[in-house]
Amino acid sequence: MAVSVRATRCSSGRMARVCQRRWCRQCSWTRKGCVNMPKQGFQPFMESPLHHFKLDAEAQARRADGRIWCNELPHLGYAVLRGDTAEAGFAQLVQQVTGLALPLQAGAVSQGPQGVLMWTSPDEWLLVSHRQRLADWTAQLDGGFAAQQLFAQTVDSSGGLTLAWLGGTEHITVLRHLGVYDFESIPLGHMVSTVLGKATVQVIRLDGDGVFVLFRRSFADYVWRLLRRAAQPYGFAVCQLEARGDHPLFAQLAAPRPSLILA
Repeated sequence: MAVSVRATRCSSGRMARVCQRRWCRQCSWTRKGCVNMPKQGFQPFMESPLHHFKLDAEAQARRADGRIWCNELPHLGYAVLRGDTAEAGFAQLVQQVTGLALPLQAGAVSQGPQGVLMWTSPDEWLLVSHRQRLADWTAQLDGGFAAQQLFAQTVDSSGGLTLAWLGGTEHITVLRHLGVYDFESIPLGHMVSTVLGKATVQVIRLDGDGVFVLFRRSFADYVWRLLRRAAQPYGFAVCQLEARGDHPLFAQLAAPRPSLILA
């Protein structure tokens, strides 16, 4: 059925085409007056992959009581580094910029007070550090690669990865419940890529206190629930993670923390 349309003037003085049912067709002005909606620009913000679990509210100081302790290291920076070690200047540039020697052995982890550099394949490494520092590093590396005409690049993957620390007397037993790898055989300063449940993860051992589990953001909810469920028989608790200047990863939690508001 056809609806007759007529033009009316709103309080702003603008003409608005409205139908007999009094609703606006072409603008936001109605016969009752002009409605001024407040202009609020969207301001992007950053949330860790596990923010919805509210781990900060649950965290408590670690105690030697036999429980499994775990928590996320939020808002770290991750960059994939690709290059050819046969090219002169590649390894030297990486060490000059980051202060980390390029690991050449499978699964080896180079570590220092400003982060870690992990071997993931013969021509690929993963760089983990403070998010702001990582942005400076990647800019310097890309500039150096271009200046020296090296076949290499960096890819910032900070938004797609996260890291959780897992410790406690039976933390290796928990991993055994979830994967087939011989986790106790991981030497200090090494990492392995394996499967926990149905998710691909990297298990990193930097010291004898515990391990770090690296996983993708899309699997974060699944991996966290998996670890928590497997640890329940031994007692599971979320621990407070404090910045330690002598630790290559815990040191990245120190101030200045990356802003929660993105530029």
